[in-house]
Amino acid sequence: MATPVILPALGMAQETGRIVRWLKAEGEQVTQGEPLVEIETDKATVELEAPASGFLSAITAAENDEVPVGNVIAEIRSVADMTNQQANVMPQSSHQGKQAEREERVQASPLAARIAAEHQLDLSQITSAGKRIQKADVLTYLQTRAAMAEQQNGVATVERVIGTTLPRLVMASPKARRLAREAGKDLAAIKGSGPDGAVLSGDVLAALAVPPMPAVNAMSAPPAPAVAEAKSEIGGEELTVGNIWRIMAERTTQSWTSVPHFALVREVDAQRLIAWREYVCSHLTASVTYTDLLVKLVAAALRAHPRLNASWEKGALRQHDAVNIGIAVAVDEGLIVPVIHHADAASISEIARRRADLVTRAQMGKIRPEDLTGGTFTISNLGMYGVDAFNAIINAPQAAILAVGRIAERVVPVEGQPAVRPMMVLTLSCDHRVVDGARAARFLNSLATLIEEPLALFS
Repeated sequence: MATPVILPALGMAQETGRIVRWLKAEGEQVTQGEPLVEIETDKATVELEAPASGFLSAITAAENDEVPVGNVIAEIRSVADMTNQQANVMPQSSHQGKQAEREERVQASPLAARIAAEHQLDLSQITSAGKRIQKADVLTYLQTRAAMAEQQNGVATVERVIGTTLPRLVMASPKARRLAREAGKDLAAIKGSGPDGAVLSGDVLAALAVPPMPAVNAMSAPPAPAVAEAKSEIGGEELTVGNIWRIMAERTTQSWTSVPHFALVREVDAQRLIAWREYVCSHLTASVTYTDLLVKLVAAALRAHPRLNASWEKGALRQHDAVNIGIAVAVDEGLIVPVIHHADAASISEIARRRADLVTRAQMGKIRPEDLTGGTFTISNLGMYGVDAFNAIINAPQAAILAVGRIAERVVPVEGQPAVRPMMVLTLSCDHRVVDGARAARFLNSLATLIEEPLALFS
């Protein structure tokens, strides 16, 4: 029986998605949960995972095709189907069957599986300290193999192993790989600015913008061009933007022009918030950020003020049961908002782990469709960029978005006397169709109280 592969919808207004590239070829065996195809939507470039194990067949959409949401773009047929229908094309010996069965039992992350496939590695030969094989396990295996080759066969073998293997370990976003491939640029020669040194599209464009240094011969060098030949007018070019940036521009324009925004500003004392973070970081192995703490506090405030956890949809007010906090993340292609689902029920360590995973995969272009759906409230934190305060545009159809500025020392009155305190500015933008000023003010007051005394969260 065939399992359809359907193009998913990541947003209420999304109508189409673009096929970036197929990660598996038609007729190739796939495992459930394995990355199958990269799709560019209005939210991000995501990897669509295989909904079942079997063989990929009946691909109906080619790379760069725009496909309507909900369309079937391929099928996955079971081993039995392929054996019955294509036995003469794809025979499988008992040895191959046992090998495939063994590989299905090996659990690996999508990124680890892709690296292993690129280097034609047998995942069953790779060990992991955790429940499944990660990227680091595959890289360690490759490095160990190269070291063993050096000991056994000498430098020549090492050069052969390194020359064919290690350069392919360069981590890069999908757009960076495409730009480098189109320009014939070696990714290994480009210094990456992303997580773990990953190459981003901006790094590739910067590398392409630097012309190679020609050899200079003083005897044959041509004379310098006359100053009069220089252009007197400012030049420029039209930049090509991706689908994500284009849709982001359209959505923010639509939200700003159709949603009746109003904003409330509140300055809060962050002294206890700083102390809370220091305490949490000293007791947890995970790296906890102020955004992680704010996610927890905002979720608690939303439970106390559910009207802010609502949306205006098709002329009606919809109250949401789940508290799902979106975090605005800047990536090469634009701005995306991955979601921490059920944030009110998650611990600080769990929120920190989820946030770090979402941000890393978003910057690497490895975000999943389910990571971008279901948000009921958004936090946009620009404090790490030295921004004091700003107004954020509502992520429609949500009711509100919280803009967070940096923590900076200011002179404020404390019990009638001037004192220096670490202060932070919060700006709450609201949809007036869902929330009025009084409700928004009560929510912001509750949030400010929690920030200034986080222990109230546990009372």
